[in-house]
Amino acid sequence: QLVESGGGLVQPGGSLRLSCAVSGIRFSFYDMAWYRQAPGNQRAMVASISRSGSTANYVDSVKGRFTISRDNAKNTVFLQMNSLRPEDTAVYYCKVVTFNSWGQGTQVTVSS
Repeated sequence: QLVESGGGLVQPGGSLRLSCAVSGIRFSFYDMAWYRQAPGNQRAMVASISRSGSTANYVDSVKGRFTISRDNAKNTVFLQMNSLRPEDTAVYYCKVVTFNSWGQGTQVTVSS
């Protein structure tokens, strides 16, 4: 089970920290990712992190602004989002990289 939280309405330039609590798997065995889907767009990955947390990858549009991290003791993956832009507005989802299941997502809206 994947439960995302932390979304909300923020002004351009602001920050949010998303969390995703994972249950039902050996969390530390799996790479994790954050995806987002804006209205009219396909769901796309924005960041991924290795099982140990030692390696992270980002889509170019969020590099230097977003940071993915994980706490294997708490079965949680995070997405710290800084310098938010209106184009970051989307529903954000976490995903176990190797499994095709999704949580309910959390809405992020960047608007003045």
